[in-house]
Amino acid sequence: MGWLEVLFIGFGAMIGFGWVTLTSGWLIGAGTMGTVVAFIIGAAIMALVGLVYAELVSAMPLAGGEHNYLLRGLDPRLAFIGSWGIVGGYIAVVAFEAVAIPRTVAYIIPQVNSIPLWTVAGFEVNLIWALIGVVTGVLLIALNIIGIKPASFFQTSVVIFVVTMALALIALALFNGEPRHAEPLFTGGSAGIIAVLVVVPFLFVGFDVIPQSAEEVKVSPRKIGMLVVLSVLMAGAFYIAIVLTTSVALPASEMGDFDLATADAMGALAGNTFWSNVVVAGGLAGLLTSWNAFIIGASRLIWAMANSGMLPQWFAKLHPKHRTPVNALLFIGGISVIAPFFGEVMMVWLVDSGSPSIVITYILVAVVFLVLRRREPQMARPMRVGGHSSNLGGLVVGVLALVLTAAMFLLYLPGMPAGLTVEPYIMFGAWWLLGLVFLLRIPGGIKPGPGAEQALLTRLAARRAQD
Repeated sequence: MGWLEVLFIGFGAMIGFGWVTLTSGWLIGAGTMGTVVAFIIGAAIMALVGLVYAELVSAMPLAGGEHNYLLRGLDPRLAFIGSWGIVGGYIAVVAFEAVAIPRTVAYIIPQVNSIPLWTVAGFEVNLIWALIGVVTGVLLIALNIIGIKPASFFQTSVVIFVVTMALALIALALFNGEPRHAEPLFTGGSAGIIAVLVVVPFLFVGFDVIPQSAEEVKVSPRKIGMLVVLSVLMAGAFYIAIVLTTSVALPASEMGDFDLATADAMGALAGNTFWSNVVVAGGLAGLLTSWNAFIIGASRLIWAMANSGMLPQWFAKLHPKHRTPVNALLFIGGISVIAPFFGEVMMVWLVDSGSPSIVITYILVAVVFLVLRRREPQMARPMRVGGHSSNLGGLVVGVLALVLTAAMFLLYLPGMPAGLTVEPYIMFGAWWLLGLVFLLRIPGGIKPGPGAEQALLTRLAARRAQD
């Protein structure tokens, strides 16, 4: 992949579908400027984390991203925890997209809500509705099995369409928007802002997909790091632009009356429902770019974990012709096929359950950034945060990333203003209980460093020989 394809994989992963389905809830709960403030804070935190990733990926441009960084600076068990957290986030996004696709199609073609199957949390699951998600998932997995090049070409093409649609929405807002519709600027106080802020990790997860595919790019290590940071800034600008344009299109009092507020905002600005469907098409495109990017990222990370002996060797198999991680892709595809049959309510649960797992990984990556700065100061870092002449700038960025991501994790705890409901806690707990099964198989006492993975494989092979 070239630099543009790499950038669009990261950016495309972050502009999924939340900007179509969740915008009205943000504006009602926090107000226009309250939502913007939440995104500015969230984007700043993610940019700091992005800087940490940028330095690490430039130093270790290896498939599996944070899995390699944590093995180098911490130990195999902590490397597993960090890898398991981000895989959980990726899989939550993949399942989210599999549910969001049929919901979006139903906005344009209500007839897909036919042949009822059952009801989940009050939502009636229909066969045709669910099959739309299933078929889309199968096609994307097949595309990724064929190879990274066609998958990245698809990504680039669709992202260009989404960006074009967003620019059209901004233009309509500038000419036809009503600034008075943006009022009230703040609602819900700090709790409203926090409620938006806690979904930021889920919305911004994706820049870390770039490190996952670092071995499949024809870009210098330094430029890979720069693309990580640029993708985060672009995503932040995109979300803020969508919030502002939607807010001036419709009065806040009417936001709750629409299923997909951003799409209806476009129709209101243009005076034609055709443009509402254009936004929905952009939403579908965003879904596909996000889904495709997380299939790429999750499959490479699962493959890397299997190669380290942390997951069953079955996941390490490469396709004999295309050299893609075929079994990891099939596993992710299986989740895509199952998710639509749990209905639309599952979307909210997935967002809430995947976000804290993502933040756990970001905390560990910030820790390993600081550890490697101290332990291996001479490590080659083509993109060194803060410059090569001083260590202070990098340490400040690392400490801020660690403190802010840890503070963000606290927001998910019970009793906090934006604490999760019961179902996401159950899903979060089930994921980590499954991870505990694999974690307990990893032997302790292995020192971190360049040879950590080989030492782990040697220890596991000796254990199997004894058994």
